[in-house]
Amino acid sequence: MGPITTAHYLALSAALLLIGTIGVLTRRNIVIILMSIELILNAVNINLIAFSHYHQNVNGQIFAIFVITDAVAEAAVGLGILIALFRNKETVLADEVDLLKW
Repeated sequence: MGPITTAHYLALSAALLLIGTIGVLTRRNIVIILMSIELILNAVNINLIAFSHYHQNVNGQIFAIFVITDAVAEAAVGLGILIALFRNKETVLADEVDLLKW
């Protein structure tokens, strides 16, 4: 077993991106969609850190911290909206959300 290279990190990132994209496109539950978006953001973070390590530069790692901060804010706001939606509509299915329609 050889050392872990950048290609290994890119393969892991591609797998997470694929799983997250399939989750966003095929699921109807908003909680699952939010978790899939988090998987996509984690795939981006793995890429940022892998290339940051490869180029011996900390800019990618710093940017990954900002992406993590943005993901936390997105999750907090998304779950807050989801709780309000569930209280009004008693559903978490994306197809049945039509509160913004006139």
